[in-house]
Amino acid sequence: MSKNIFVTGISTDVGKTLVSAVLVEALKADYWKPIQAGELDYSDMDKVKGLVSNTVSKFFPNSYALQTPMSPHAAAEIENITIETDKINIPQTTNNTLVIEGAGGILVPINNTQTILDIIPKDAFVIVVSRHYLGSINHTLMTLELLKQKGFKIGIIFSGDEHKSTEDIIKKMSGVPVIARVSEQAVVDKSTITTLSKELQNIHLKEFII
Repeated sequence: MSKNIFVTGISTDVGKTLVSAVLVEALKADYWKPIQAGELDYSDMDKVKGLVSNTVSKFFPNSYALQTPMSPHAAAEIENITIETDKINIPQTTNNTLVIEGAGGILVPINNTQTILDIIPKDAFVIVVSRHYLGSINHTLMTLELLKQKGFKIGIIFSGDEHKSTEDIIKKMSGVPVIARVSEQAVVDKSTITTLSKELQNIHLKEFII
């Protein structure tokens, strides 16, 4: 199984953090979000840590923790910081599977010349979280196509309420395996994550992430 699993989305607010929490619990994996922009009082790492029940997972600090909830390049500019990829290094104190959560989509800029795509480890299995909205087919297919061109192993997790026609055409046109669906949840807490993680375990998640 891939040691590194990178979770990206087709846009913001599509369910990356929820999916990351489910993966961490299902695989008893460690978690790392290299770049956090905004919500430092209750960051994505805090959210995942608060949702996971197992006692094995470790949580690693951000390489960059930015105050402003904007694209990383813009948030960094406001703080007179330049994000440098050589300062974004995978934690060396883990031998566990590592779930890495991106920021926004893969072409979100992190500085004037690089994007989130440039910080995805070359050996990572990339999970694209896709959620239905007007334009999501285009955003999903473009994301998958670029990841294919870069040679990544990829899979899709759909989040939110099912939208069959959207999901069917994405599967048909991309040829990328659909790992699972994380349905809309009225309440998201530890119990929810435990239930969703068992569903992932039941579909033999490890067969996809090789």
